[in-house]
Amino acid sequence: MDETASELVLPGFRFHPTEEELLNFYLKNMVFGKKMLYDVIGFLNIYHHDPWDLPGLAKNGEREWYFFVPRDRKHGSGGRPNRTTENGFWKATGSDRKILSSSDPKRIIGLKKTLVFYTGRAPRGCKTDWVMNEYRLPDSCASPKDVVLCKIYRKATSLKVLEQRAAMEEDTKTTHAVRPPSPLSPPTETISFCNQHDDLVAPRTASQVVPKKEDEVLLPLQGKMNELETERIHSSTLQLPTGTDKLELQLPKFSMDWSQDPFCAQLHSPWLDNWMSYANVIDF
Repeated sequence: MDETASELVLPGFRFHPTEEELLNFYLKNMVFGKKMLYDVIGFLNIYHHDPWDLPGLAKNGEREWYFFVPRDRKHGSGGRPNRTTENGFWKATGSDRKILSSSDPKRIIGLKKTLVFYTGRAPRGCKTDWVMNEYRLPDSCASPKDVVLCKIYRKATSLKVLEQRAAMEEDTKTTHAVRPPSPLSPPTETISFCNQHDDLVAPRTASQVVPKKEDEVLLPLQGKMNELETERIHSSTLQLPTGTDKLELQLPKFSMDWSQDPFCAQLHSPWLDNWMSYANVIDF
């Protein structure tokens, strides 16, 4: 056989191991140095890479990618592992979950930790949809190597979340398109339109109009004011108060007799006689 085991391609091969198989077979054989026939899981320090670069570095996988990862602790053997990458960090979502044996439910075969990748730096960061499940042997197991097995995958985005994102983008476009008026711009006039129902109502006659209570009070007052205004307009005298006495000024009535004017008497003509007769009729 010319091809090595690592380069062997198995037609129809799909790698979907259970959690018990990952711990009892793959991780335990790696920790205790037992060589496997097929190298289906590679050894890589994933914290030197961002999660979107890991699928190209895995030995196999379509939606899930597996790696043996050394634990790089911050402060010696008792410190917390360093899970910081160049562009972000992995953050744990909760406490470790115990993995029990299917044949003996009372026996703990390992621990599982779930982490989510955030871009940026802690404590601030932007959450992504990259998720990691970290499997390790129980603390009671004396392991010669401090190695864990990590499964990397992207969380599937539901249709509801996609619709919400699309709605938010549409609202953002609408907000930028309709800008509020500038505070320096002059106020615009408000135009009120009649209700559509009012246009369809037939006009009522005066006998059908029922007066309101306000109209019963305002209409007589309005009529009285109209009478006073009419008297004021038609009055031909002006009264000015001068203390207790009142001075009445009457507007003079002009009646022009063109025959008494010396200048017009010199310009005697038939046309002027006719005009004088019309001028005497007109009362200025």
